[in-house]
Amino acid sequence: MTIDKNHDYTATVRTTDGTVVIQLLPKIAPITVNNFVFLARHGYYNHVLFHRIIPGFMIQTGDPTGTGQGSPGYTIKDEKVRSRYTPGTVAMANTGRPNTSGSQFFITVAKPYAQLTATYTIFGRVIRGMSVVDAINNTPVGQDPASQEVSYPLRDIFMETVTVH
Repeated sequence: MTIDKNHDYTATVRTTDGTVVIQLLPKIAPITVNNFVFLARHGYYNHVLFHRIIPGFMIQTGDPTGTGQGSPGYTIKDEKVRSRYTPGTVAMANTGRPNTSGSQFFITVAKPYAQLTATYTIFGRVIRGMSVVDAINNTPVGQDPASQEVSYPLRDIFMETVTVH
């Protein structure tokens, strides 16, 4: 553990479409925030694609391969979800199985689909730049060749840097 869960942390995510500021939630999800901070401070998220966009729902990033299959080479323990997924929620993506989060995360733009269960650890909230999140979410998408889901961005959008304060 390299963070102090009693401190306040924000992450400034500079993207090719603008800047988003996230209030991190170390008291609620210390393991996940610690993991995110560790990866950000080591440049892991620099120049990483938003590889999945579900219009009207969420944007996803954090995979350095840009395929949706990449990870940091390890997984972290899930933490209990204690709040609802609302617009601007930042949560860890996973494979659908317990304790399979690593580096990929998503930001919701609207109330989530009914099938979104409380299995995605919430570790932050957008406090500035929701218009940037919305703009990314409005990017045209096509069918993903691997999953067949209509969520593949038709233009490249990157996280240029992630800086933790």
